[in-house]
Amino acid sequence: MEKNLYNITFKDLSDNSIKISDYKDKVILVVNVASRCGFTKQYEGLQSTWEKYKDKGLVIIGISSNSFNQELDTSKEVRDFCESKFGITFPITETVDVKGENAHEFYKWALKSYGKSTIPKWNFYKILIDRDGNIVDTFSSMTRPTSTNILKKIEELL
Repeated sequence: MEKNLYNITFKDLSDNSIKISDYKDKVILVVNVASRCGFTKQYEGLQSTWEKYKDKGLVIIGISSNSFNQELDTSKEVRDFCESKFGITFPITETVDVKGENAHEFYKWALKSYGKSTIPKWNFYKILIDRDGNIVDTFSSMTRPTSTNILKKIEELL
C-alpha cells in the first residue's frame, strides 16, 4: 500500500500512538521542536495558537527531534520541560529524525510527495496541512507561530 498522510503514526512522549488518521478533516500544523534551541520561546506562540484554534479544527503536533543536536536526552525530560516551562498541552512526539536517511516516515512522505521545501532547515520549522491532507505551506524557523502570515493561512483553512 502506498504511504499517505493518514497511514502515518508517531509515538508521543508517553509512548502512546498519535495516528494522523485521527485528525482527518482537521488543519494540522507540524513543527519540529527541540528544548535547547534558541527558538524554544516559540512554544509560547504554539500553545496560544493551539488554544485559540483547537476548537475550530486546528491540530498542532510538535515533533521532538535531535536532528540539529539540540534536544534533551529522554522523553521524560522533554515532557517535563514542555509542561513546566511552557504549559504545553498539544501533542508532542517522541524524539525522531526529521531529515536524512533515518527521517521519520512523515518527513519521508513529505519529501516524496511535496519536495525539498518540506525538509526542516532547523528546529521550529513549520508545515501546514489542509483538511484534505495536503501540505499547503511551510514556514521557516524565523517565522513565529503567531505571525500574521501563519494565522491568516490557518484561518483561511479552518
